[in-house]
Amino acid sequence: MKTEYEKMVSGDYYNSLSEEILIHVRRARRLCDELMKVKDDEEKKSRIIKELFGSTGEKVAVNPPFTCDHGDHIHVGENFFANYDCTIMDACDIRIGKNCLLGPKVSIFSVGHPLDTKLRVRGLAIARPVTIGDNVWIGGNAVICPGARIGSNVVVAAGAVVTGEVPDHVLVGGNPAKIIKELD
Repeated sequence: MKTEYEKMVSGDYYNSLSEEILIHVRRARRLCDELMKVKDDEEKKSRIIKELFGSTGEKVAVNPPFTCDHGDHIHVGENFFANYDCTIMDACDIRIGKNCLLGPKVSIFSVGHPLDTKLRVRGLAIARPVTIGDNVWIGGNAVICPGARIGSNVVVAAGAVVTGEVPDHVLVGGNPAKIIKELD
């Protein structure tokens, strides 16, 4: 039988308040708290991010405050930057390519709750991986929902809500996000 953690990372319904999962969440909270205490030492911030995230490129930067669930399910490429007050709920893998920029208050969620009231009342959650390609700029206050797949060379407009698939070389915006125009 699968543990709650195994259910979470494999996309099955799971109890997000199980002790096994809370151990990972507490580790992430501790590291996020450490990150928030660092004021002007970019090297120290980078070391904390590299300890928190599952994998990173050499050059990564995050402006606190920053919040995540687990941290170790976040994988970012070279030249990753997250501006102030970003939230990444990483119950399962969130993979972000190289040269990606997150504007202030961007939220990326790999976890959601069931539409079925009986399941939701039982405290169950379900996770779907999120993939973001290379050279993507996500504008402030944008929301990336569980299971979203964003191609490379994409701009997500401020305030957009991405719920599904976004092809390469486009600007998307709105709720739900739709293609506004193709990019060169």
